[in-house]
Amino acid sequence: MDEWPLWEVFVRARRGLSHTHVGSLHAADAEHALHNARDLYTRRREGVSLWVVPAASITASAPDDREVLFDPADDKVYRHPTFYSVPEGVEHL
Repeated sequence: MDEWPLWEVFVRARRGLSHTHVGSLHAADAEHALHNARDLYTRRREGVSLWVVPAASITASAPDDREVLFDPADDKVYRHPTFYSVPEGVEHL
């Protein structure tokens, strides 16, 4: 028998919060993964929402790519709020 695909599980603890990665599991399909995720990761009513995503569908950046992906914004001063002057009468900025 072939091994079932790996699924990544995300739980949202309560409304208004983001989903957080809580673990992984193997399951035959999405419905099976969702059922198993509920049993494994929300036994004590920890969440209000579950996401299961095939691990093969996730593409992530490597820590070594941080400079290439996130530092280029530093040379675009026009994207920083300090580039703009605040008009008179505008409060709470």
